[in-house]
Amino acid sequence: MALPLFHRVLLLSALLVVAGCSSSPNHSTVSARSVTPIPAATLAAMDQINSKRDAPILIRAYKKESEIEIWKLTSSGRYALMKSYPVCRWSGQLGPKTREGDRQVPEGFYSVTPAQMNPNSALWLAFNVGYPNAMERSLGRNGGDIMVHGTCSSRGCFAMTNEQIEEIYAVMREAFAAGQKSVQFQSYPFRMTAENLAKFRNDPNLPFWKNLKEGNDRFEVTKTEPVIGYCGSRYTFGATEAPGCSPSAATDPAAAEIAAKASADEAKVAALVASGLPPIRMSYADGDQNAVFRTPEKQKLLEKWAAAGELSRPDALSAVEETEIDHLGNPVPRRTATVTAYAPPTTPATDQADSDTFFKKLFSTTGEPPSSSDTVPLTGPTADVPLPPRRG
Repeated sequence: MALPLFHRVLLLSALLVVAGCSSSPNHSTVSARSVTPIPAATLAAMDQINSKRDAPILIRAYKKESEIEIWKLTSSGRYALMKSYPVCRWSGQLGPKTREGDRQVPEGFYSVTPAQMNPNSALWLAFNVGYPNAMERSLGRNGGDIMVHGTCSSRGCFAMTNEQIEEIYAVMREAFAAGQKSVQFQSYPFRMTAENLAKFRNDPNLPFWKNLKEGNDRFEVTKTEPVIGYCGSRYTFGATEAPGCSPSAATDPAAAEIAAKASADEAKVAALVASGLPPIRMSYADGDQNAVFRTPEKQKLLEKWAAAGELSRPDALSAVEETEIDHLGNPVPRRTATVTAYAPPTTPATDQADSDTFFKKLFSTTGEPPSSSDTVPLTGPTADVPLPPRRG
């Protein structure tokens, strides 16, 4: 019989106290925010996919799109998407993390256990994604303390709003309390679509990204958690056992369907290239954030974070560029487009303090004054907030 919610929270809290993080003070008690209930709207989203609050979860993250997804195991025995969350800040560039201090958000497959949950983080709440994993350690890659946390400030992490991390943390807490041993965390440079692969076909990271796509394809086809192994610098994927450098002896009933998907995607890539889709390179001064945070509705919130020092390197957000490149990787001069730009007003503003707001300097293209609202609450499902068109 399942334990009541109160007892499940107390049981998990005892485990969480041992969790450590470089961004956390040393507390012997668990913060109140770490036992925040799952919002009713999120419980309703679980009902819609025939899942339960304590069912196992799986997390997927995308750097270029600045999104994190929570998937829940359903009554069918397959995972379904419960909810997507816009990422408030990530740092670095597209590409894997390799060393301490490179500000890179890792790309790969990781495992999060209850001991990696930090209820007392100085960044509101946090969990360690598990970088470096076994393959990365074998390659000599170093660094650590890579988190998903609150506060919207990143030095190699996925930074969320405090409200978002409370919700994500609560969903993970319930799954752990019900017996899930670890949560698989899949981190990608971008969504593994044929269009993205065609656009990034001249990137030096492409072989690594195509390897990540193998795990993506397995999950997309089976909607079950892939078993992860590695051979040298490549991930290997299986259905019931972790293959290494030797082929798995286990029967893989999804092998043909996975191969068919990979073949169809390759054909789409070839067709896009033949149609003239140019290759691109993304460059970031230091990472990015989901464009939903740059809407006028969020500008007061953004300015408050920047003023409080809770938005890392806000100046970097105006320097995201998507550049067309040739087959050698060199930029095509006349085809470079700045993704975000500021166009100053053509007439002097009547309120100088208002016209010089942080939000307008970096993101405004109209010179319109900020909203008169003092606060902009982040409430309700993410789906209620329309996302601008994706870049690229």
